Amino acid sequence: MLTISPVLREKIVAHARADHPDEACGVIAGPAGSDRPERFIPMLNAERSPTFYRFDSLEQLRVWREMDDRGEEPVVIYHSHTATEAYPSRTDLSYASEPGAHYVLVSTREPDRTEFRSFRIVDGEVSEEEVRITGGDSAAEDGPGEDVPAATE
Repeated sequence: MLTISPVLREKIVAHARADHPDEACGVIAGPAGSDRPERFIPMLNAERSPTFYRFDSLEQLRVWREMDDRGEEPVVIYHSHTATEAYPSRTDLSYASEPGAHYVLVSTREPDRTEFRSFRIVDGEVSEEEVRITGGDSAAEDGPGEDVPAATE
């Protein structure tokens, strides 16, 4: 199960909407071994494409080194789909290289509805997981929260 603050969820959705019609992508880092998404890191889609995303290799190297220096790891790796459902494509599966990460997909295909889903991808196998929105205003909120449906708005 992915547990995420409403602030971080909204930052992912806002980034996806801002980059539409191209796919948006990024990472939410958290303390290594914690499974707590805390630090939002929007990244550049090097492809600038409505159907494909790829992290810029130099930016990815810089971000991963920074996370390593801070004792963090990628807890969430996110991107958007602009014309299809929020479900990993075959290409997404081939690029999923962080078995401990939550892979969040947001569909921006409908302007008045957001589809926000999370998956685990290990060895090419996809399993959807529950998304739990917790806490209040703080991006690093880790207190008890209430379950909120997160699949659509």
